[in-house]
Amino acid sequence: MKVKRFIIFITIIVLFLYFDNNYIYTSSIKVKNSKIPNEFQGFRIIHLSDLHSKRFGKNQRYLISKVRSQKPDIIVFTGDLVDRRRYDENPPIELIRELVKIAPVYYVTGNHENWSDNFKSLETKLINYKVNVLHNEYKEIKIKNSSIYIAGIDDPSIETKSYSGYSITERELKKCTANLNKNKFKILLAHRPELINLYCDYGFDLIFSGHAHGGQVRIPFIGGVVAPNQGFFPKYTSGLYNYKKSSLVVSRGLGNSVFPFRILNCPNIVVVTFEK
Repeated sequence: MKVKRFIIFITIIVLFLYFDNNYIYTSSIKVKNSKIPNEFQGFRIIHLSDLHSKRFGKNQRYLISKVRSQKPDIIVFTGDLVDRRRYDENPPIELIRELVKIAPVYYVTGNHENWSDNFKSLETKLINYKVNVLHNEYKEIKIKNSSIYIAGIDDPSIETKSYSGYSITERELKKCTANLNKNKFKILLAHRPELINLYCDYGFDLIFSGHAHGGQVRIPFIGGVVAPNQGFFPKYTSGLYNYKKSSLVVSRGLGNSVFPFRILNCPNIVVVTFEK
């Protein structure tokens, strides 16, 4: 009898962990800002982050179907497509080659691409698939006679093996904002959410970040337990945060890295819709 109960208990745990690490939760966020042009009303952005070379079905079918069903105008990816500890370019490329068929894709690096020492190979493939790889630069997105900016900065790990990098990030922000029209709506893609105060100082209206993995383990009514650069009970792990005149959207991410399991923290895609 004890053996039977033990088997049932183990089976429940296995099923729970499988669900928590493979079911994709879609969260929806509405962003309102007076600087959003009328032509961009209803504009939809899919935010993805931290794949860490994970697969969601054969050729990423499950994840791709989730993205396609939302009919995005653009897709943004905020780093860690691959994992430096078990580097594999195939799962992210399987994903990217289908995403670019759905909508334009904008991408910035995370710490894992930089620390893997293989990013040049991956970047070449991304560019071949027409991904907009943003290195401390910006592009304009135009609808009719109106436009908004989308900028992206490299994760500071591109220059350092440590988790610090405030001064590096500040230098990158100065570079990519030098010629921006201050009156236009500005989006920033930056891997690390904890630097929100710095991003706000450079006038970005909407910031997309990842990196925190939702706090890895989430406790109901409390939130995430631990995140890189933020430590225990981190502040920025999931959803929308309003800070000064900026809005920060943090994705819980899709894959795992050091700790192999998510608990009460399903993989996440974020859908952001613009409203005036």
